[in-house]
Amino acid sequence: MSISDLRQLDTRSWTSASLRHGAAPEQELCALGHYLVQSGAISRSDAELAQIVQAHCDASIDQVLLAEGLIDTPTLLRAQAEWGGLRRASKAELRSGAEQVPGIDPRSMIRYGIAPLRGADGQLRLAVGHAEWATQGDAGNAASLHGLPNSLRDTPPIIAPRREIQAAMADAARTALTAAAETRPPASESCRTWSTSPARRLVLALIAIALCIAVSALYPAIVFGVFVGWATLTLVISAALKMASVCARILSGAPEPVQPPLPEGAKLPRVSILVPLFRETEIAHVLIKRLSCLSYPKCLLDVILVLEENDNTTRQTIDRIDLPAWMRAIIVPDGQPQTKPRAMNYALDFCEGDIVGIFDAEDAPDPDQITQIARRFAAAPRDVVCLQGILDYYNPRQNWLARCFTIEYATWFRVMLPGMAHLGFAIPLGGTTLYFRRTILEELGGWDAHNVTEDADLGFRLARHGYRTEVIGTVTGEEANCRPWPWIKQRSRWLKGYMTTYLVHMRRPIQLHRQLGAWRFWGFQAHFVTALSQFLLAPFLWSFWLVLFGLPHPLDPVLPREGLLLFGKLFLAVEILNIAFYMLGVSGRGHRHLLPWTPTMHLYTPLGTIAAIKALYEMIVAPFYWDKTSHGHSLSQKQSEGSDRMPLPE
Repeated sequence: MSISDLRQLDTRSWTSASLRHGAAPEQELCALGHYLVQSGAISRSDAELAQIVQAHCDASIDQVLLAEGLIDTPTLLRAQAEWGGLRRASKAELRSGAEQVPGIDPRSMIRYGIAPLRGADGQLRLAVGHAEWATQGDAGNAASLHGLPNSLRDTPPIIAPRREIQAAMADAARTALTAAAETRPPASESCRTWSTSPARRLVLALIAIALCIAVSALYPAIVFGVFVGWATLTLVISAALKMASVCARILSGAPEPVQPPLPEGAKLPRVSILVPLFRETEIAHVLIKRLSCLSYPKCLLDVILVLEENDNTTRQTIDRIDLPAWMRAIIVPDGQPQTKPRAMNYALDFCEGDIVGIFDAEDAPDPDQITQIARRFAAAPRDVVCLQGILDYYNPRQNWLARCFTIEYATWFRVMLPGMAHLGFAIPLGGTTLYFRRTILEELGGWDAHNVTEDADLGFRLARHGYRTEVIGTVTGEEANCRPWPWIKQRSRWLKGYMTTYLVHMRRPIQLHRQLGAWRFWGFQAHFVTALSQFLLAPFLWSFWLVLFGLPHPLDPVLPREGLLLFGKLFLAVEILNIAFYMLGVSGRGHRHLLPWTPTMHLYTPLGTIAAIKALYEMIVAPFYWDKTSHGHSLSQKQSEGSDRMPLPE
């Protein structure tokens, strides 16, 4: 419900709505609302409408008024200062920056929007973003929450815009905040302890390659047979895991697209959305237009565009856009590694919501997505701390590669991932349309800034600490990467991240087994080992096409033709099974046009093998390098908008 919605009702309707939601009757306004009306900043009807919205939203009246565009920040700040009898912070005080308080984490001060400022007279004052903190005694309560010393609790308050307070504190604590963003999760659960120098890894890799070449020269058939044996074993395990997931998905049904309403008397929570942007000038305007289509109350939306300090082109593009009051940009200081998870770690402390979500630059979410997320979190058990939405592509008709990528995504997000979750396995998260309970996300240390698939890594860290992820039926459209080399670069980053995630979590396999339990531990092994092995060893399986076509095979000296033919039939049977899975993935109304293309997925796999080889090379020479994926390459603007190409719920 928004004020614009209420204005479509008559006076009696929205007055009764006010009483029904527990808001004050007409003659009673909150203290700030009453003062804003008296001072002429807003009309009484606007104040009453704002209180109706506030009655079912976890937002203050000033947040409602700002989000609805009924008041601007300077007017509100001036009124709050007069009402609370506070002095407004001067531009000079804000420019001079905040002072760090020894023993206090500056991240907590940024989160709550307070900062110690020293004026030209040398006097230290506590800048706050809301007059209520000073007029109603909340400043002392807030100070105790942050563990401020007594001397600072007694510091006289002044009022300033919350965003400028946060910026002043961020400038003062730049070094500490930059270091914290790089090292947020525990070292035992991060790959940051790996050496950035490739010398040792390169030497070990060259030794391994030399040994492999030497052994292959001496025993070529045996070496080939070992690789074939491992590829076949992982092929069978992969097929069994897929079959179990498909059966579980069929039995459990599709993820629910609509969630139960909030409990009686419950309020919608505030939700922060992180949108990391890097060199995204082409799609920035479209992104903001799409986010503006979200139907969640804007007073509860806190959308943060996360920009890199050295990305001048994107920063200039955003500066030229008049952002709505519920959307803002946060600049991440230069640092290493320059990755999406490091940027999100930095921006996490600026979030105001109880729920934190992630979008990518090209995303086109369902308009009611956040409403469904809020309702599901309210109904879900407390150990469900992450909700994963369904990712889809809005440009599947662009070319063959886009069609194959869409088939792959539809099968993974609509069939395999819900099936794995229903089986009780820990699941690797997608990089977007993710929503977390903020307290747990902070408890686990956010994201590993050095892992190039921070999403998959976080999914298993959640599971290791006893938390669960659910797949929810809301859909976000993305742009399919449909050019061969950019596709390979993107996939190589994903596979390198898979390698990294596996090695990090397998540092202490006994501890991992104890934390995950036997079922999820072996599910972890089956998923990661088979995925990596199948991409890297696919050429050994392709060799059985030679047998099926009656041509000589490298294992002819070792195995009889009947045995080789059995391997070939197994390989062919699994390929047919995979095609059946793909057909199931695109059998819904929004994807049926892709059914004739599912047999060509066999020709799509070699690109993944090239990407896996590139990923293995980068694991040795540049494990933390983030191969950027560019967006905005759809054939037409209308298609990029996704309005008429979004798949229907299935």
